[in-house]
Amino acid sequence: MQVNAINTPMSIQTEPEQVKYCLYARKSMEQEDKQALSIDSQVKEMLELASRHNLNVIEIKREAHSSKEAGQRPVYNQLIAEITQGKFNGILTWAPDRLSRNAGDLGAVVDLMDKKLLTEIRTPSQRFTNNPNEKFLLMILGSQAKLENDNKVVNVKRGLKARCEMGLWPAVAPTGYLSNPDRNKKCEVVVDTDRSEVIKQMYEKVAYNGWSGRKIFHWLRDDLRFVTKNGKPLTLSNVYIILKNTFYYGEFEYPKGSSNWYKGKHDPIITKELYKAVQNRLTNEHVVRNQNKEFAFTKMITCALCGSGITADEKFKTQKNGNTHRYVYYGCSKFHDKHCTCGYIREEDLIEQLAQLLDTISLDEIGMKDRIKDEIQAHNDFQQSVLGEDSSDVKVKDVDIRNYAKHILRKRPIYEKRELLSCLKSKLVLQGKQIDIYSSK
Repeated sequence: MQVNAINTPMSIQTEPEQVKYCLYARKSMEQEDKQALSIDSQVKEMLELASRHNLNVIEIKREAHSSKEAGQRPVYNQLIAEITQGKFNGILTWAPDRLSRNAGDLGAVVDLMDKKLLTEIRTPSQRFTNNPNEKFLLMILGSQAKLENDNKVVNVKRGLKARCEMGLWPAVAPTGYLSNPDRNKKCEVVVDTDRSEVIKQMYEKVAYNGWSGRKIFHWLRDDLRFVTKNGKPLTLSNVYIILKNTFYYGEFEYPKGSSNWYKGKHDPIITKELYKAVQNRLTNEHVVRNQNKEFAFTKMITCALCGSGITADEKFKTQKNGNTHRYVYYGCSKFHDKHCTCGYIREEDLIEQLAQLLDTISLDEIGMKDRIKDEIQAHNDFQQSVLGEDSSDVKVKDVDIRNYAKHILRKRPIYEKRELLSCLKSKLVLQGKQIDIYSSK
């Protein structure tokens, strides 16, 4: 049975002047409600009540949602709206706390009573009408439910803090550790002998061998076939989370970002010195990444062999006469296959191959013509305002689109080259030292 917004029309023969009820049944996901009646049981009990007292039930609404936060229950919000519209003027529910455990939703119900839009609320043992004493009792019962929620939050936080002060980890054990199988030692973790050594090697390879997080990722995935206790491989982000987790040398912060640090009771897998050495490496790796220069054709071409993106690198060569030449090479990033044999191509060769392809591939002619029009207008403005000459009579139709595209590839700045490639209707791939058009065959 669905537990979200389900409207089940039901009519019981009653006098026309009777209150029009909506039966509202809610089963929340809150811990304290685990012993509460199920939605079906609530509906059954309330229908029996309606039958005994000859109540006119127009609709039944079911919902499974926490009522701790105001305005977060779509079915309840719909109920309030329909009462405002005059569809119902009574609510049949199992208990007042089914309607609200927060001040906002409770206030909405009382406000409807004050406006005489809501005539009464019925439960198996109580009846609330637009009467000062009955509304006051309703608000007390709703406030009591909110007080219980607030106290539970305080008690849970107090319990978590107490566990942390005892050196116990109050969450899921990180990779490399397991929850203690002894039920009398709740929140204690023990070293996972099958994976802890790999965690230690990850730190050592970064600190002593200079490995990057990505190299660690490929090593775990391709060489070790490493999986977590749940049988899942680590993602690249998981690798960095592990490499930055202080838990492995015996200390932890809880909650994250709170600056509350605790000495763990668990056995460390690494030393604090090894952890610091890894952080220094990762910081340097991050700085190098941020200093990477922008290249014209990265993210615009795909490797034909493994489907990874194409990345770029620059090399500098100093001649005997002291002149330094810069060379840019493009090749597979090897994200999907670290053994990919795609090869590299010089930027000059790449540009010339792209220029040749422009004679055969489809271009966004409308976009290109708009660019040419802007070029001509800028040229005319320059002649008039700077050189004092009459504007030229060059028209868009006089410019060959493909020659203009080749000019951009060879002479224009990086951002214009990238804009040009975005106008291509064909996907470009690199294999060896050859740029080609992607083919699905």
